Amino acid sequence: MRTMKKILLIFGLFVSIVSCEKLQQTPENIANSDSLTDFGGVLNAAYYYQLGSVTPMAVMGDFRADNAQMQEEPYSSFDRYNSDLLDMEDQFFEPFYIAMYRSILSANNVIENEGNAGLVGEAKFLRALSYFKLVRVFGDVTINLTSGDLNNDLTRQPVSRVYNDVIIPDLLDAISSLDNSGLSSGRATQIAAESLLGKVYMQLGQYGMAEIYLEQAITSAPSAGVSLQANFADIFGSVNDLNSEIIFATQMSVSVPDEYGFTEFTGWYIGNDSKAFEPLDMDLVAAFDAAGDVDRKGTSVDESTLSGTKYGFEDPDQDWIELRLADIVLLYAEALNENGSAATTVLPLLDDIRTRAGLPVLDPAVLSTQELVRQAIADERRLELAFEGQRWFDLVRTGTVDAEMGEIISPVYHLFPIPTSEILASDGVITQNPGY
Repeated sequence: MRTMKKILLIFGLFVSIVSCEKLQQTPENIANSDSLTDFGGVLNAAYYYQLGSVTPMAVMGDFRADNAQMQEEPYSSFDRYNSDLLDMEDQFFEPFYIAMYRSILSANNVIENEGNAGLVGEAKFLRALSYFKLVRVFGDVTINLTSGDLNNDLTRQPVSRVYNDVIIPDLLDAISSLDNSGLSSGRATQIAAESLLGKVYMQLGQYGMAEIYLEQAITSAPSAGVSLQANFADIFGSVNDLNSEIIFATQMSVSVPDEYGFTEFTGWYIGNDSKAFEPLDMDLVAAFDAAGDVDRKGTSVDESTLSGTKYGFEDPDQDWIELRLADIVLLYAEALNENGSAATTVLPLLDDIRTRAGLPVLDPAVLSTQELVRQAIADERRLELAFEGQRWFDLVRTGTVDAEMGEIISPVYHLFPIPTSEILASDGVITQNPGY
């Protein structure tokens, strides 16, 4: 059992102490910060609460897009773009929302009180990761940067403020205070912070800044021991957790109860749930076939059972990959292309990813324009990252929702509904997203 999973077992009791039922409540029985001398357990709680985001992010990323589908009402509301999605609050949006703010509260406690700069850097990475997930899912969200009572101001803050006042500063601090020694144990590292900051700037469309940090991550990868796996299939499955390609993953363990009380992400993808018995969207199969992508298709999908097989059989010990090197390389290529680099510079970045998949390298003489290169990178991301919760967020980020989904979808449904329970608990201070 890996180091982080041992740590998760140790603080089970601590988690029960710091848990809170609703965002606006101060956790009952939590030890006063002035009575604590070791905040290691609090930091571990911040890691632990990321578990609650895994399955909701997987479902939102793939089932909302054209990679996977639901078959039973009201779950099929993921395939419609109207207010029906509110019916999915209890199973997806509320657990996700609460888990992210629990992680944030735990991180705040460490940031306020821990004297070790490295532990504070890990906490800032986790706080930034939590807020990044929140803004991509909900848009404007409540900002809280203290470990105290949240009743001070629950008002949802603009996305721009969340990025500029929280996510970006936290990641810059994490980069400056972390090294890469935690990679082998699954902890936050400098390369993870660089990678996530590059991804943040891509989300913002600030390609110049994205290029800087993505390049930093790629440049530091060899010395950090990060490299592409030789075989695509060897990235996935619990036997391959924390392999050389993984920059950061939310670690799962059968020995650690997950607060998310429903079918886990591996079960949704393989169809081990009657609500999505055959979850595979045939549009994804067509994309693999059009590219002649036999290897990645064989790992990712089973056309005979119409299921996603990337993670094999439902495995409660399978980690959820948050950041891996191929994702960062593809984002770097995209940033270079958007910044005007020539196809002869951009396309070779895809060579190792494509040859690993048994595909030929792309010819800059054929894909010679920025638009052609842009589409080639988007296609590569879909096939490389299928069933990793990326697809819907990529479509929204690149403004290609309508073109790829084949219908006009109101931008209000690019976001997901704020949990009604949180709106009610805040006496309406927290407001609902338009359209819901």
